[in-house]
Amino acid sequence: MLKLDAIGLFVKDMETMVSFYRDVMGMKTDWAGEGNAELYSGEFRLIMFSRKDFEEMTSKSYTYPTGLNGTVELAFDVADFAEVDTEYARIVNAGATPVFPPTDEPWGQRTSYVADPDGNLIEISSFVKA
Repeated sequence: MLKLDAIGLFVKDMETMVSFYRDVMGMKTDWAGEGNAELYSGEFRLIMFSRKDFEEMTSKSYTYPTGLNGTVELAFDVADFAEVDTEYARIVNAGATPVFPPTDEPWGQRTSYVADPDGNLIEISSFVKA
């Protein structure tokens, strides 16, 4: 079986996206302006490459979603229901686009959604009511 190693995003603006995931979402990186970036949240690895550079490397043109990208989500788990609300508010106040406010779901999860600067969906959720 193949081992999933990372999730990759092809981004419009590396500086903006790395800053968002590092400074707002709290991911760790040692990115210093190179053409690609690696960010970490625990054992999870998020990689980024600029769209322009990727197209030059592969000698192909690609289409990219505009607006809110409903193709994929990045899911961040927090400690409990109260922290879903706290983190949602903090992340929106830091510039993320609000998509879906914290809501208790019938399957026992409190979930919310925001979008990053490129419109990728980010879920902030917990299954711990506390």
